[in-house]
Amino acid sequence: MTAETHLQGVEISATQFFEIWHHYDSDGNGYMDGKELQNFIQELQQARKKAGLDLTPEMKAFVDQYGKATDGKIGIVELAQILPTEENFLLFFRCQQLKSSEDFMQTWRKYDSDHSGFIDSEELKSFLKDLLQKANKQIEDSKLTEYTEIMLRMFDANNDGKLELTELARLLPVQENFLIKFQGVKMCAKEFNKAFEMYDQDGNGYIDEHELDALLKDLCEKNKKELDINNLATYKKSIMALSDGGKLYRAELALILCAEEN
Repeated sequence: MTAETHLQGVEISATQFFEIWHHYDSDGNGYMDGKELQNFIQELQQARKKAGLDLTPEMKAFVDQYGKATDGKIGIVELAQILPTEENFLLFFRCQQLKSSEDFMQTWRKYDSDHSGFIDSEELKSFLKDLLQKANKQIEDSKLTEYTEIMLRMFDANNDGKLELTELARLLPVQENFLIKFQGVKMCAKEFNKAFEMYDQDGNGYIDEHELDALLKDLCEKNKKELDINNLATYKKSIMALSDGGKLYRAELALILCAEEN
């Protein structure tokens, strides 16, 4: 079955949702924009019409908002809001415990307890189970395992069987996912280490809030297309959520600013 055929369904399974997302996010960058988004909107309208179904109110509002927008951009969360998806799976994207980048970073810190920079399948399963429990939903372990596998397929961009910070951050709405902006300003390991040592002005092995402020101001100044200095406080608050009692160590800052080297 094609992605367009799936759009005709009254209710879409978790697997079908994954296939739809994978089809329309053709460049795999974690969101639909430009031609990808316009293709999705056009085929959504055609599929619903072919199935003899009207657009739902949520779909109509979505089309009105993005149908003619040349700079529109949506992530998995926004897609889940309009498609009639299997209830429990949809809760992962509607969970109120992840309302902002700061909330997300604090949650990440809880599950990446060994500071490895990723969470494996078992840690992800625990993460998803906690989200469902907070939403007062209980599901069988077999179903939870299925959802964990689908989430890995959906978010594990480099297919290594574990999720990095930027991969799992796709659970956030695009406008809340500040990590998308930082994708364009990441440094190679050599540049990152040089920058860390430069802004760790007292040489104590970590960056504090004031040192991070200076680093981010310079990044905003050098990367005006990607970063908005008016959002500096939000960037800083979110990144400091990874810190240990106000101490942001090299490994944590690297999750944000250091590009993975092949």
